Amino acid sequence: MGAAAIPVVAFTLLWGAVVFLGVALPLFVPKGPNRGILQVLLVLTGFTCWLFWLCCYMAQMNPLIGPKLSSKTILVMAREWGNPITD
Repeated sequence: MGAAAIPVVAFTLLWGAVVFLGVALPLFVPKGPNRGILQVLLVLTGFTCWLFWLCCYMAQMNPLIGPKLSSKTILVMAREWGNPITD
């Protein structure tokens, strides 16, 4: 199972717009002591939200869930590895 391009591109564009607005919109705000902080805050928020989404999306491509084993296979493995399961 591979990554589908459409969700990655769509969400990258979405968070790219948030980052762009974080840079563009504060340019129209009157100058003040917190203007730079607001720009950095919005850009970092957009980037970290995108990065979090990307990590969650990619984690689903290769989930860390082991194989489903039958009870017979588990008993054989336990016996072969020197730890037999007794009923």
